[in-house]
Amino acid sequence: MTSAALDTPASAPAASRAWPPLAQHFAALGEAFSVPVAVSALPDPVLVASSAEAAALVGLTPTRSLDDERDWALAFGGHVAAISANSRATVYAGHQFGNWAGQLGDGRALLLGDWPDASGGQHSGGHARWEVQFKGSGRTPFSRMGDGWAVLRSSIREFLCSEAMAALGLPTTRALCIVGSSRPVRRERIETAAMVTRLSPSFVRFGHFEHFSYSGQTAPLRALADWVIAQYAPQCAEAPQPALALLQWVVERTARLIAQWQAVGFIHGVMNTDNMSILGWTIDYGPFAFLDAYDPLHTPNTTDREGRYAYGRQPAVAHWNLLALGQALLPLIDKPESALEAVNRFRPQYVQAMQQQLAAKLGLTEPQPDDGDLFQELLDTMQANRSDWTLTFRALAKLGADASEPIPAALADQFRREPQAFADWVARYRERLRAENRDDAARAAAMNAVNPHIVLRHYLAQAAIAQAEAGDFAEVRRLLHALQRPFDAQAAPPHYAEPPPEHAPPACLSCSS
Repeated sequence: MTSAALDTPASAPAASRAWPPLAQHFAALGEAFSVPVAVSALPDPVLVASSAEAAALVGLTPTRSLDDERDWALAFGGHVAAISANSRATVYAGHQFGNWAGQLGDGRALLLGDWPDASGGQHSGGHARWEVQFKGSGRTPFSRMGDGWAVLRSSIREFLCSEAMAALGLPTTRALCIVGSSRPVRRERIETAAMVTRLSPSFVRFGHFEHFSYSGQTAPLRALADWVIAQYAPQCAEAPQPALALLQWVVERTARLIAQWQAVGFIHGVMNTDNMSILGWTIDYGPFAFLDAYDPLHTPNTTDREGRYAYGRQPAVAHWNLLALGQALLPLIDKPESALEAVNRFRPQYVQAMQQQLAAKLGLTEPQPDDGDLFQELLDTMQANRSDWTLTFRALAKLGADASEPIPAALADQFRREPQAFADWVARYRERLRAENRDDAARAAAMNAVNPHIVLRHYLAQAAIAQAEAGDFAEVRRLLHALQRPFDAQAAPPHYAEPPPEHAPPACLSCSS
């Protein structure tokens, strides 16, 4: 085992590190919004991995020694009062798979408070603080039939993907660290419990607004909207209808986010309204995956039998979820039609954002009227050939504009089923490139800066999980290091950039973790 497990809670040594105090901005909203819940500390806590980049966001010194690791395991395994003393569970509701699920809430997550952003807002989207949350810290009044625990397997996936998405440049909750334990947890098999410490400027979800709106609690609904505006979107307070301005703000940010998801081939897997951040950030990494072979109808979630949350349907689902948020905000908006108009701006905003993403992925800087057709023809050809999403766009950077040059082998290999259709597309693409008047080297550098060399493929995560479950955390840490440098071909072992082996099972994941 990379790090030795600590003693049981009864004999756990006191941590030697002094932790900065956590402020309680969300708790100040009152008992209608969250309730105090004690953290259930992990027995025999052991630090699986930590993110130095995430630690820097809140001014924490990263782990450099076994003593540091012991301190972190104690603190973020629930044993240090300075971290855990004011933990709270928030209440929200939501639509799940398109159906009203009623009251939900933090069933296994606890908000600990917030730390100021160490960069003065430069790395938090301009926000002043990071809320700190344990995930997997025991039962709450909102756990329903759940046990409140998270298992090592799913915790590693969330930890790695949070940091991978941030390195890809996407708005996302961050993962400070993951702490494992000896606690047995029953899922499809007996596993062990773990906790992820998550950071976000806010963990407020669409479902927080739905809870108060659909239960007829207009005063708390208004208080929540006013609080979110004051904390994260103060410009909305100056609008004639602040709640409508907030909705418009969320629509715009969500449109950009979904375009960014699509551009890197990310499938969230469970886009319920209670898993949608009011900030337009990625939140809740459950049955997610990155595309291997391009299939717009692919979903990694075995629970999603109808494919509601498939890759190609994510934009439509985001629009649907925004309609649910608009509905929830109607008590605060003068005219219902104005809310509908705000939400219906999503599609043109998404299309524009997606076109910008695809143009960058193809190395185009001067938009042309026919670019949309060029993009769609490529996607259609990729689907017909089951081309690997990440490898195809990375290899396109090696294609020169000169029509006399052969198509690079690494690129041609992605289109073996219909090579002529791809060759025809390449001819049109090269003609478009020549209209740019940009040299191949400059374009390739720009493309390699937006098309990652590696992403968190399912088989890579599974290999790290298997080793961690055997007590060796080294691969989790190696993979984290590479994922935090996704555009650098020299930062990762060569096999990290390879497609899944033929024998590797596809991502088939459930919401259970």
